[in-house]
Amino acid sequence: MGEAAEWSTSPLRRDAAIALLRRLGKTSVERLDPLFLHTGASEFSSMNEFAARTGATVTFGPFTLRENERLLTRDGVPVELGGRAMDVLIVLVARANEVVSKHELMRLAWPGVVVSDGSLRFQITMLRQALDDGKDGARYIVSIVGRGYCFVAAISRQGGVDTANPAEPVLPGQPPQLVGRETDLSEIRARLATSRFVTIVGSGGVGKTTVAVRTGHDLLAMFGNAVYFIDLAALSDASLVPTAIASTLRLSVRSSDPVPSLLAYLRDKRMLLVLDNCEHVIDAAALLAERIFAATAHVHILATSREPLRTQDEHVHRLEPLASPPDEPGLTAAGVLTYPAAWLFVARAGASGAMLGLDDADAQVVAGICRKLDGVPLSIELAARRVVSYGLHQTATLLNDRLTLSWPGQRTARPRHQTLQATLDWSFELLDGAERQVLCQLPVFVGNFSLEAARRVVVAPALSEEQVLAAIASLAEKSLLAVHRSGARTLYRLLESTRVYALSKAGPETIEAAALRHASYFCHRLEQGAEKDAAFSRDAGRASDTADLGNVRAALEWCFGPQGATELGVALAAAAVPAFMAMSLLAECHRWSARALGELTERTVSSRSEMTLQAALGLSQMFTRGNSEEVRHALERSLAVAQELGDAASQVQLLARLQIFHERIGDFVVSLDYAHRSAAVAETIDDPTARATANSLVGLCSHLTGDQAKARLLLEAAIAGAVPSTQASTIYSGFDHANRASIALARTLWLQGYPAQAVIVAQRAVDDARQLDHPVTLCIALIWAVSVYLWVGDLDRAERDIDSFIAYAESHSLTPYLAVGRGIKGELALRRGDTEHGVQALERCLGDLHESRYELLTTSFRLTLAEGLTMVGRTAEALGLIDDTLASVHANGDLCHLPELLRVKARALRSAPERRIEEAEECLVQSLDWSRRQRARGWELRTAMDLARQWSETRRAPQGQALLRGVLAHYAEGFDTADLQEAGGVLAHIDELAASAAPIG
Repeated sequence: MGEAAEWSTSPLRRDAAIALLRRLGKTSVERLDPLFLHTGASEFSSMNEFAARTGATVTFGPFTLRENERLLTRDGVPVELGGRAMDVLIVLVARANEVVSKHELMRLAWPGVVVSDGSLRFQITMLRQALDDGKDGARYIVSIVGRGYCFVAAISRQGGVDTANPAEPVLPGQPPQLVGRETDLSEIRARLATSRFVTIVGSGGVGKTTVAVRTGHDLLAMFGNAVYFIDLAALSDASLVPTAIASTLRLSVRSSDPVPSLLAYLRDKRMLLVLDNCEHVIDAAALLAERIFAATAHVHILATSREPLRTQDEHVHRLEPLASPPDEPGLTAAGVLTYPAAWLFVARAGASGAMLGLDDADAQVVAGICRKLDGVPLSIELAARRVVSYGLHQTATLLNDRLTLSWPGQRTARPRHQTLQATLDWSFELLDGAERQVLCQLPVFVGNFSLEAARRVVVAPALSEEQVLAAIASLAEKSLLAVHRSGARTLYRLLESTRVYALSKAGPETIEAAALRHASYFCHRLEQGAEKDAAFSRDAGRASDTADLGNVRAALEWCFGPQGATELGVALAAAAVPAFMAMSLLAECHRWSARALGELTERTVSSRSEMTLQAALGLSQMFTRGNSEEVRHALERSLAVAQELGDAASQVQLLARLQIFHERIGDFVVSLDYAHRSAAVAETIDDPTARATANSLVGLCSHLTGDQAKARLLLEAAIAGAVPSTQASTIYSGFDHANRASIALARTLWLQGYPAQAVIVAQRAVDDARQLDHPVTLCIALIWAVSVYLWVGDLDRAERDIDSFIAYAESHSLTPYLAVGRGIKGELALRRGDTEHGVQALERCLGDLHESRYELLTTSFRLTLAEGLTMVGRTAEALGLIDDTLASVHANGDLCHLPELLRVKARALRSAPERRIEEAEECLVQSLDWSRRQRARGWELRTAMDLARQWSETRRAPQGQALLRGVLAHYAEGFDTADLQEAGGVLAHIDELAASAAPIG
């Protein structure tokens, strides 16, 4: 092993060293080369700090290392290990497959103490003995002569701290190796740790993205896996930079300006954002990066760009080309290979199949090629891959023939473009005719694309499909196409510089024809996805995979551009609606729907596309701009088109949207009418989902209008009948009606006298909503579940869920829901005795809800506010508010809370200075009557308690006893809930007073 390590320092004997190490079980041999050394642990000042950043449980061979506990076990049995040896082991394992210098190990294991190399060698010897290193072929710690030590065994790591909520990293794959970038990596990591904002700046092809990705992987443990890679190259519109970041973080964009919700989400997070390819959207990227930096304390930003972002807090790291051998006589092969550019050229040529037996003369040729290519890694790789076809000297000749004029080593105002232009000119001329035809059509793709997409878009009359596929494979081999594997899928991507170059080589007719096929392909793909996959419209992940939004956006831009195809654009925008809806990109959905509707022609007016676009416009505007008349007009127009087309399944969904719209503005009578119309249409078609949707609508409306018996019957039927729709033409409604039915059923169960069941159903509905991963559905489930928890008196659970609701609504820009959250917090304050604060919060909440025309929950908040006003002695205001609310519920049909309104009015009358007892009793009697009419035993119990108390005051205790006992007799569960506990106490107190024949004072 020592011999192999010594050899590894000699470039001429590197291959032999690699072969020997592989025989010894070493896998990541490339990390033994000095070119790969980096000092990740140098950021830490002590072993304690280093251990605090790891804290994982690591297994290797028969051993388990628990870093937090400083415990090493073998097959479960503790291994005796000294403190210094344990320190050394923790560092080596944390940096597995990397060389850790002796100095670094001694600094961490003996902080502040000067020790000799012998002390470290002694601890390494102890470690090897404890691990049985070398026994039966097991290898754990390798000595690298003159450099340090490397832990080479395969490890499995679990856990690790640095964040309370470890995230799944969103990063491209780990670069296989980096050449000559150890200093850059170390400096970037250190600067990120101290300054939080670094931009890697350099020329095209210099490796900015590769270094950024490697940095992200190196810092995964430090950020608890919360490292997110955002490729801005896919964007053609700078305004979509915030949307791109939000999409990577799986945040929904629900307003025309997503930045506030993005900042709100990031404010308390610890993560690393890697913003790649900022140059073409530099103003937008710079502004957003600056705002994120200012608004957060623990979000770190690593950007790549041709030029600095020039923001206040940015630290620029210039990534220079790889060092090339100088132009001087006497260079030997060993000397040339100490330069990273030359080493990379030889390695890439060898990887392509060229067996270079490098002597001193050939080394001079390699040195000349590296200088000619300015040490730019991409250019070097492209040249190296030609060696297998043309040989080393002919490759150098081709470079000289084609690049002498443009690459004399000079720097122009646009060095990246000039350098890559020259390289790509040469590469392009080396392609055969088929490869050139294919390459010149690929620029219509933005970001990743599949082989299937390329087959449909790339068409050349003289080429067969087999030749097109062979050309794509050849372009990938020649590094003109990047290859990325995502699960079982293989995806391709043109580097942006290559894409721009290919565009300059393609004629306009070629690009226009390819763009037409590109838009047609993605339109067809989206239509097929919605038709074949019933979950497509509800599952953000499936929608994202199918939509390929970068390409869809590019296709829409082209379709509505000067040389585009507007009719195809209308169809594509309509086909993209389910994907936009499923991923909660409502602002973008509104944008494209409005754009497409503005391009309708005689052929597309009253078409299925118009129906879908009008519906999407209405729903997206409902959430991004409020419940305006424009929303109603769009939904009504969509319904009219569906009726013209005879599309009954879509009519059911559109009537559902109109029901929801009128429910949200507080017009419950009209809302119920739309629900009945939806049910009538659903009965005419054989679609279980349509019937389940209609049952959900009518059941929910029945609940809100006070018919709880009918509500329960229909809601249970809706839940039982919820199956994926068999009607491919049914447009996505934006709501999960089965979940809405479940949460409405929970409220209905409480009202009917089943509080324990109500809590179970409410929690299940919330859990199901979380699984659906749709913000609107989850917010609806949370807010209605909270009402159940408040009714049963579980204030702690209500507060937990309302806090979750507020955080979720804030991060998704659901403005009306934020007002609702404040209202619930006000009610909680009232219930906990903070009356003044509760009243203020409720008053503010109602003002905000009226302003946004969101009246669905205002009756409940008015009722609670009236209670609060009565508590603080503002009974006249309370009575005025209740009377206004009573008039409203009778006019609009919101009768669900009518019994409770009458009961609260009775309390206000009793609390008035003149104590209007008779009027209070009349209100309670009316409340009792309405409770029984509605089959609302929950309201009936509360009214019976108040009436029993009042009757006992007037020596009618027996009537109160009978009334309260009669109501309680219907309960068979929930005796630990607040109202039933209170009722038991009231009854016991009245029994006691009745026995003594004394009235309640």
